[in-house]
Amino acid sequence: MSHEVHIYTDGAAKGNPGNGGYGVVMELVGTPHRKEFYEGFRLTTNNRMELLAVIVGLEKLKKPNMKVLVVSDSQYVINSITKGWVFGWEKKGYAGKKNPDLWQRFLKIYRQHKVDFKWIKGHNNHPQNERCDELAVMASMQKNLSIDAFYEKEEAKLL
Repeated sequence: MSHEVHIYTDGAAKGNPGNGGYGVVMELVGTPHRKEFYEGFRLTTNNRMELLAVIVGLEKLKKPNMKVLVVSDSQYVINSITKGWVFGWEKKGYAGKKNPDLWQRFLKIYRQHKVDFKWIKGHNNHPQNERCDELAVMASMQKNLSIDAFYEKEEAKLL
């Protein structure tokens, strides 16, 4: 499949859980057009940020049915999708699974496009992945971090 858009993603959390953030670099294939997105949260996990980066990237697409390549260094995200685990979790109502709010949000936007996934090794001098990492770390260190309401509510239940 010839892709129209490449979406590079990364997530970070300091403390895991702790302050976290995601970074996204989107490139329109065959053009110089490139956009970056990031956001930081006061209490979250690395896996949540890895998944949220993919979601945000897909949600930023302006047309339906786009051919997209998502590149991530997160085996959690890539394996959950490419091995079909998330579809089984969905059928079972995400019973006992972490991040059901984000997986539901992911599946909603994922089904609106033609998406392929590629795993790459993190911190391996891949320019777009390194930039996503910079954005995610920077986002996690900002003042006035956003609230990951679902995560904080779930954590409060455990206390």
